[in-house]
Amino acid sequence: MIRTKEKLTVVKVGGKIVEDLQSLKQLLSDFSKIEGYKVLVHGGGPLATAVATQLGIESKMVNGRRVTDAEMLKVVTMVYGGLVNKQIVAGLQAIGVNALGLTGADLNYMCSVKRPVTDVDYGYVGDVKQVNDDFLADLIAKGVVPVLAPLTHDKLGNLLNTNADTIAGEAAKALSTHFDLTLIYCFEKKGVLTNENDDESIIHKLTPNLFEKYVTEGIIQGGMIPKLENSFQSLRAGVKEVIITRADLIHTVGGTKIIL
Repeated sequence: MIRTKEKLTVVKVGGKIVEDLQSLKQLLSDFSKIEGYKVLVHGGGPLATAVATQLGIESKMVNGRRVTDAEMLKVVTMVYGGLVNKQIVAGLQAIGVNALGLTGADLNYMCSVKRPVTDVDYGYVGDVKQVNDDFLADLIAKGVVPVLAPLTHDKLGNLLNTNADTIAGEAAKALSTHFDLTLIYCFEKKGVLTNENDDESIIHKLTPNLFEKYVTEGIIQGGMIPKLENSFQSLRAGVKEVIITRADLIHTVGGTKIIL
């Protein structure tokens, strides 16, 4: 007899949502209404930049990615693994969701290697190599809601800054062997749009062929391209569905559904 997998939803939210206490409160309320097991992955980039500025540390970005030197690593560890992560956990506990905040070092759940220097030296940035999904799956099955910060480790004693989209995608791919998995990426629009100035021009379903067509025509561009490439990779690795939508729509069926 084939055992039916239980449903798990992995939701990734960006830094802008979590740093505003009102939008964070609304997000956590919406997140709590998602049926079945769930995981929340968060960013925190704007707040890390603000804290770095207050400490006199310059923020450097290349192609939307943060260059993380030794001083910036201290800042992102404080902000992502501390302030933002624990605010989210406390907010979820306040509404009856039994959350547990984790970095990749906790339970050794996500290991990475320091990104090699090519044209750019990104510093202490990690590329994910291994997800110990059994630990996470056991926690989830016990009713715990993991809240994953965008930090991993190299098993040599070093924390590494790791893109939150990557954390969400890698966790989702690994956990899809245990659960019937939906991955939701939240950003400021209702979905992937054919016209960035028209919030209602949502592409409701996006296939690889349509994606290539829209990229060639310049309709899909910039940071949305790697997000969608990651989405297709997740589907090929066993994730059941990927949805890109606005944070306040996560417990509805809105947004763009990525399909193979």
